[in-house]
This record gives sequence, C-alpha cells and structure tokens, in this order.
Amino acid sequence: MGLGAALLIAALLLSTYTKGKIAKVPLDVDTTLVSEGTGTAFDPASLSQPRFTVNEDVPIQLQQQISVEAPSNAELVTLQVGDTVRRTDQQQDNGLLLALVDTVTMDRKTALAVSDDTYPGSVQKPRSIDDDNPPAIAALPHEGLTYRFPFDTEKKTYPYFDPIAQKAYDANYDGEEDVNGLTTYRFTQDVGFDGSGKLVDPVKYASLYEDDADAEVSARAELWFGPRGSDEENNETITMTRYYAAERTFWVDPVSGTIVKSQEHGYHYYARDPLKPEVTFADYNVTSTDQTIETQVATARDEGDVIALWGRILPITFTAIGLVALVGGVLLGSFTLRAESALIDPGLDETGHGFFGRRPTDTGPMPAAEAATEKIPTQRPSDLPPDRG
Repeated sequence: MGLGAALLIAALLLSTYTKGKIAKVPLDVDTTLVSEGTGTAFDPASLSQPRFTVNEDVPIQLQQQISVEAPSNAELVTLQVGDTVRRTDQQQDNGLLLALVDTVTMDRKTALAVSDDTYPGSVQKPRSIDDDNPPAIAALPHEGLTYRFPFDTEKKTYPYFDPIAQKAYDANYDGEEDVNGLTTYRFTQDVGFDGSGKLVDPVKYASLYEDDADAEVSARAELWFGPRGSDEENNETITMTRYYAAERTFWVDPVSGTIVKSQEHGYHYYARDPLKPEVTFADYNVTSTDQTIETQVATARDEGDVIALWGRILPITFTAIGLVALVGGVLLGSFTLRAESALIDPGLDETGHGFFGRRPTDTGPMPAAEAATEKIPTQRPSDLPPDRG
C-alpha cells in the first residue's frame, strides 16, 4: 500500500511539476537554418555603373545562424541570430543583400521575449569587412515570440517579432499539415501585405546606419531609371525611401514549439510613394531546404520524446503500477489479518469470516453419537453345542 501511494504521488508530480521543469527551450541551441529560392534582386556592382541594375530570376539564399549567449539561466535564454540574404550567383559579399545580427532574451517556457533594463535586446550595427573594432550595438526592444513558438502550441493567433520591421505582427493559425511524418500546425504572418498578397501597409526600412544611408537614397534620375529625355531630366536628383514587406508561413511542432519548416516572401523596394514601388532592391520567395527540415524535425522529435517520457509515459506507468500495488496491498492486508485471527482463535474462523470455510461449531452432540447402535445377543452356556471331544 505504501509503494502504491508513493507511485501515485510520483505520477502526479511527474505530470505537473517535473514536466514544467523539462518543457523549456534548451540551453545548447546551436544550429544553422537555410532557405533557398529565386527572386528579383539589385546588382551591387551596378553602383559604379551609369544605371542601377536589377536582375530577375536569380538564386537567393536566406540563412539563420542561431546560438545561445549570456545571460542564460534556468528561466531565461538569450539567442543570438545572424540573418543573411544573399544572391548565390555572386561570390562572397558581392551578392550580400541583407545582413542582421539580432540578440534577444526569451522566457524558456513561453518563448516570449523579455525586454527590460536588464535584458533590453539588441542589434549589431553594420561595419566594413576590414574593421577590427568590436561591433557597435543598438538597443532593440523585442515583443512577442521570437524564432520559435511555445511548448504545447495552441491553435490560435500569436504575436511574432520581425527584426527588420522591429515590430511584432500576428501569426495566425491556418490548419494542420504533415511534414516528414510529423503533424504540425501551420501559421501565416503578413507584414505590410493583406491576406490576398496585396501591398497595403509597407514598413519604412529601419536603417542601422547613423545617417540612414540605406533607408533613404538620393541619386540622379538617370541612375534610377536610365537615360530619358533631356540632360536636365537625367540629372535631376531624386530621393527615394526604402520600404519593406513580407509574407511568411511557419510549420510548427505543437509539442515543442520548434519551427520545422518556413516559407518567406520578402520584398524590399525604393519608392517616393510607399504604395507605388519604383525600384526593386530584393523580391524573393524562399523555402527551407530538405536538410534543414530533416534537422528540425529530428530536433522536434527529440524534445517531444523527452517531454512525453516525463510528462505522459512515466506518469501513466507509475499510475498503473501504483493502483495494482495499492489494491494488492489491501488484499494482502486483509488476508494477513484473517490468517492471524484464525491462528490465535480458530473459533473465530466461522463461515462469516470465510477463511478456512469450516462448518460452525455446534453445541449439541456429534452426529455420530446419535446414530442407532445394533445390539448383538449374548449366547448363554446352555446354548453351546455339546463337547464331543
């Protein structure tokens, strides 16, 4: 009985307290996520040419390098994420379209960003390749989810932070889908687009340079649009603002909150009117590579197996064994008490006790004592035959 009670208590603790200690973002995250596709992109080499050149149908790669940094502890984890978008048809930095190093501290249980004076969140400012100085840091408060969803993800809308827009946007539940044998929840997010893909509210690009060098660009009309009209028209200085919009789809393991697959449409462009794009900087569609999907699915399964072991399998096992032990203890205790009673006073072991099953003790004579006895007549001496000898 004691063993049964202990196992039942252990099962309760495992399913409540212990699961809460296990279901946390790991402190050893170190992974590289790669998405590939095609798009329209600016040619950086054209900066030194008579006109800015934009190429269509070029290979695009989006890469995220995620690692754990200090401060991280039992309740919080700090992730440093290096984001790059590049044209893979050009070598090294010649094809680099976007580079961003984002740092965020999140709650290990809820995956929600923690932004306060102690954990402000930050982003690295750009620097040249030959700059040996430590990177300059700019504060970037985060809100909502960042880079993953919470454990036990629900079928609802979550705020998900976009480090380029520097703001959280809704990630809406959009159904279930199988990814490499894993049942996932699909979420969609629109930044500047409506649900039908129409540009409705683009975001002014938040430059990381002190002079907003990449957020507002002034150049001669000839550079923007090529030669046209008179020299006066070609030499007219036109200032354009960079805008940004995106559409994303996440496939999330609902047990661990791991994003096992993602798809992104990113749109960066220059315009004088935000709703009238004039010069495309990058317009691409990329999807997680097969290797990235396999790695993320394996990670999600591993985390899910640990949670299932401590949160479901062991509690069910302990509960079953505990109930058997408890019932067995009750029966064994009852058996032991009756056996001791019978040995101490056999008279107590009557039909009512039901242990040995002997008939009740009667106060009258034994049945054998009441049986009729046959009387054998006694022969007299005169009845004996004469002695012939």
